[in-house]
Amino acid sequence: MAKAPAHGKNAPPAPIIVKKITVVAGGHHGGAWKVAYADFVTAMMAFFLLMWLLGATTEKQRKGIADYFTPTLVKMRQESAGANGLLHGSSIVDADNYPHRAGQTGTKALTIPRDTVGGPKDGAGKLQKMNHMKDVLAQKLDKSEATRKLARQVKMVDTAEGIRIDLIDDAQFAMFQLGTTVLTPQARELVKALSETLNPEAGSLSVRGHTDSLPWKAGMVSNNWSLSAGRAEATRQALMLGGIGQDRFKRIEGVADREPLIEANPQDPRNRRISITLAN
Repeated sequence: MAKAPAHGKNAPPAPIIVKKITVVAGGHHGGAWKVAYADFVTAMMAFFLLMWLLGATTEKQRKGIADYFTPTLVKMRQESAGANGLLHGSSIVDADNYPHRAGQTGTKALTIPRDTVGGPKDGAGKLQKMNHMKDVLAQKLDKSEATRKLARQVKMVDTAEGIRIDLIDDAQFAMFQLGTTVLTPQARELVKALSETLNPEAGSLSVRGHTDSLPWKAGMVSNNWSLSAGRAEATRQALMLGGIGQDRFKRIEGVADREPLIEANPQDPRNRRISITLAN
């Protein structure tokens, strides 16, 4: 006869059953990487936009942008535009990071030569000065029909060094007798009028001689280097006879045929010229 199952304190414990449940996601992996990638792309786009702004704007515009994003204009040095006190740095376009609008007032010393001229309106001033010189020279040459024609040989150009005045030969006019440093009578009239035009204008003078590339006759000792330098010196002496002081001249030089006015034809007579530069 079988025994009945035991009950009470001596009964064996019930078996423990461990059930393993595996949760399978909806896809191969989650979508968290997409958020991180989107943040990375956004940051790169902002970075390239910043680089583009730095390259496509002027310094004045960049200062204005930095000033626009400054919460307040009156700040301590470490809280100037672009720093916000986080790393105690400065704005990339802030000049001195002091509490002035866009840093236009600084404390750094700047040495400027006494004879320096310039500024925002310097280009307009040079153009006005050059036009005035043209008018004065035209009045000086308006004595006769012969001298009026000489105005066609003068060309004034605004350069970085100053106003350059070119006295140019052509088929009907020559500054010097052929192969010499002797000024022609017409050229002397032209240089005299130019001297009277330049005399009241401030600035030092440089004279440069140019020749064409026509070959010299066989047996000639001279060359285009000595000829161009000699013609520059002859022009300087003629300018001094016209009233310009000797101390006004800064440089006299000859460059032969190395700087042609008509590059396509180095033998063109217009390459023979005298360039006089009135320094800024």
